[in-house]
Amino acid sequence: EQLSIPVTEHDSIMVADPRTIAPASARHYQRFTPYFNRWRTADRRPLLVAPTVLQPHSVATHPIPKAQTADTSPDRQVGGERAARDLFGAWLAKSTEYGETRDHLAEDGTSRVSAALHFGELSALEVVEAGLEYGADEFVRQIAWRDFNHQLLFHRPELEHEGLRASRIQVSADEDALDAWRRGMTGYQVVDAAMRQLLATGWMHNRARMLTASFLTKHLLQDWRIGADWFLRWLTDADIANNQLGWQWVAGVGVDTNPWRMFNPTLQSRRYDPDGDYIKRWVPELSASWVDDVHDPSEDARRRSGYPTRIIEHPDAVQRFKARSR
Repeated sequence: EQLSIPVTEHDSIMVADPRTIAPASARHYQRFTPYFNRWRTADRRPLLVAPTVLQPHSVATHPIPKAQTADTSPDRQVGGERAARDLFGAWLAKSTEYGETRDHLAEDGTSRVSAALHFGELSALEVVEAGLEYGADEFVRQIAWRDFNHQLLFHRPELEHEGLRASRIQVSADEDALDAWRRGMTGYQVVDAAMRQLLATGWMHNRARMLTASFLTKHLLQDWRIGADWFLRWLTDADIANNQLGWQWVAGVGVDTNPWRMFNPTLQSRRYDPDGDYIKRWVPELSASWVDDVHDPSEDARRRSGYPTRIIEHPDAVQRFKARSR
């Protein structure tokens, strides 16, 4: 107002306006499937082309401050619209395989455009239109999940800090366990690989996000907000709606209809990283030829490699989780 610059609001963050998609009996949806059924048939705003000319305002300029690079991931992905378009364009050619490869931890089977969507380098509407044109229906469904989370936060802003449902778990405050989880030293290979990937790159595979969040909240019984804050601290694509609602889903205080779901990390790594390539990349001490089983190394292999023993055995964690659940 002081600079006499007009401000125009646009519905640009989401594909669908959160005010226009709602059930007949409530302000918003709390279950994804009915939301998605409505979302995919709803009218969308037209996709606008980029302007050919920009008229800058006469605003006093100041030197751009030097970027703060301390305590950031050394291998963070390159930003900018050009890089984002190149990345998405290359991925579109194989986007129809997304449904088969998106859970494979070692493969480059996801689009990696979450950061570009978060920073507005790509339009979610444009991404969906391109995905539909290529027949990447499973990928488009994931963008709908993004919209679903945003409409929840739009109508329920308290969900940034509060669960959609009350917690039924007596949480723990074990600082040593929390530190081991943050550093990737829990003794569970796939969990540690994912946490180290986060620190090194500022990104984590979606399947790995579910595993690490489940491990913190169900195995270690930590409050979901502690993990959500850690992800917000390190993720380049740290979107408030997706991050907070994703953590709530895993912790059993969100929209998940099965709040007692608890992942077995060893079974998950065998299923989604069968050759152990993901683990060997991010937990290189287990890549030695003498490691007998990268998914479940023996005590001798752990000792020789310097890799820690499990912070808690899975059967014990299951029993403790059941005992602490109300």
